[in-house]
Amino acid sequence: MKRLVLTLSLLAVLLASCAPVDLNPPIPVYDTGVDPSAWARVPAGPFYHGQEAEPVEIPYDYEIMVTPVTVAQYVDFLNVALADGTVLIEGEYALAFYPGDPFYGKKHELEIRAGNYPLVPLADLASRFTFDGSAFAALPGWETHPMTNVSWFGAWAYCGYYGWRLPTELEWEKAARGSEDARAYPWGDEITRQHANYYASRDPFEDMSSYGSLTTPVGFYNGRTYDGYQTYDARSPYGLYDMAGNVWQWVGDVHLQEGFSDRVMHGGSRNTYDMDLRVWVRNSAPPMYYGPAVGFRCAKIDGRP
Repeated sequence: MKRLVLTLSLLAVLLASCAPVDLNPPIPVYDTGVDPSAWARVPAGPFYHGQEAEPVEIPYDYEIMVTPVTVAQYVDFLNVALADGTVLIEGEYALAFYPGDPFYGKKHELEIRAGNYPLVPLADLASRFTFDGSAFAALPGWETHPMTNVSWFGAWAYCGYYGWRLPTELEWEKAARGSEDARAYPWGDEITRQHANYYASRDPFEDMSSYGSLTTPVGFYNGRTYDGYQTYDARSPYGLYDMAGNVWQWVGDVHLQEGFSDRVMHGGSRNTYDMDLRVWVRNSAPPMYYGPAVGFRCAKIDGRP
C-alpha cells in the first residue's frame, strides 16, 4: 500500500508539472516616466562601427524613436489600418501588402514576391493583444510593453504607414553607441542586472510564471526604483532606452545581392545572455518570422525616404 501511495504521489507531481503554462499572467504595472511617442535626433558624422570599431560616417541627421513601439501604439495602428483597408484579416493573421524584393536566384535565397504578408498572428497565446473579429485591444497591463510577435513585414508596415521607416543597421548602431567611443553597451563597457532586461536579470517581471522572464515596460531601466528593485540609467548617448535587452529589434537592411534573404535584428532580448546585448551583435530570421522576444522601433529623415 505504501508503494502505491508513493506511486500516486509521483504521478500527481508529474501531472502538475505538465499543467498548461499561463503565457499572460497578471503583472505589476509601473509608470516609467518615459514617453513612448518621443523621438531623438542623431546628428550626421562618424562613429565606431562593429566589434572592430571601424570608423564609419553617416552623412545626414536622422531621428529615431526613443523606445521600441509599444503594444498600445501597434494596436492603434492595426485598428486604423484595418478600418481603411490597409490591413486585412485572413485566417489566423493580420496581413498587409508588401511590394516584393528583387530576386537573384542565388543558392538558399528566399523569393519574396509582391503580395500580402503576415504582420502578426491573431490567436497566438504569447501575443499581448486580442482581436474580437472587428477590433484589436491591448491586454490590460501590457499597454506600455514593447510590441512583440511582430514580423519584419509587420514592423515595416507600421513604420511606413506613418511615413517613417525601419532604421538601417548603421543608424541603429550609431543611435545605440554614440560617436565618442567604441563602448560595448549603450551606457558603457560594463553590464549589470540593473542595466537591462536579459537572462536572469532578476527584475520584477522575472519568473512571473513558468514561462520565465517577461518583457519590461519600455524605458524601465532609467535609474528609478520599482518596489525595491533599483535600476541604472541605461540610456544611449542620444537618450534612447531599450537599445540593449528586452526585445530584439528589426532593422531595415535587405542584403539580397549577397544572397542573404533573412532580415537583421539587433539589441538582444529578455531571454539572451549579456554578451548578446553588445551593440554590434546581429541576429537574423526570415521576414515572416515573429516571436515573443522580437520588436522594433522606427526612424525618419526629413526630406528623405
